Amino acid sequence: LLRSKVVIAGAGGLGGTVTELLARMGVGHLIVVDGDSFEDSNINRHLLCQEKNLRQNKAQAAVERVGQINSGVEVTSFSHPVSEENASQLIKGSNVIVDALGEIGTRFILEAASKKEGLPLVHGAIAGFYGQVTTILPEDEGLIRIYGSREKAPQVGSETDLGTPPTTASIVASFQAQEVIKVLLGTDKLLRNRLLSIDAESGNIEIISLSP
Repeated sequence: LLRSKVVIAGAGGLGGTVTELLARMGVGHLIVVDGDSFEDSNINRHLLCQEKNLRQNKAQAAVERVGQINSGVEVTSFSHPVSEENASQLIKGSNVIVDALGEIGTRFILEAASKKEGLPLVHGAIAGFYGQVTTILPEDEGLIRIYGSREKAPQVGSETDLGTPPTTASIVASFQAQEVIKVLLGTDKLLRNRLLSIDAESGNIEIISLSP
């Protein structure tokens, strides 16, 4: 794990928690990408957000937090959003990519770059009490099996209407971090072509096949 490099795209409710978990597990190099800064409304579900760092860039806050947790982990921040122009360059040379983004269109951009670079992508999304996780390898159909085509998919998910409690973010981020570790350790028990669907309100967890 110490020799591994993981890119975390998005350092909000999901990405901030994934960053902390991977730092505690000793992943050697974390690259955190986020162009946004913390706002008051982020305090409830963003693990990295505190009153004292409101208005700070989220990726930079991740650097400071990792330094407090594990000085043996190298962490690099990019304080700008993922785009078609920079996606491939941001992830080049890494081992795993974490999709902790909010906009669905940007998720497709990140997935396309991951496939181009031949890298596995661990996708996670949350909305209200609901969450989902899957691992996408370069040869898999991936997000199109979840959202349909990029052109027809909504720009943002239903989290903008439902809001999200911190418990949902923590649950989904934990599963994402576990998938990252499984990829790095070479296990064959990945959530590949399978969508882990979580309903934290009812307590139901199910696996949905994404196979063609």
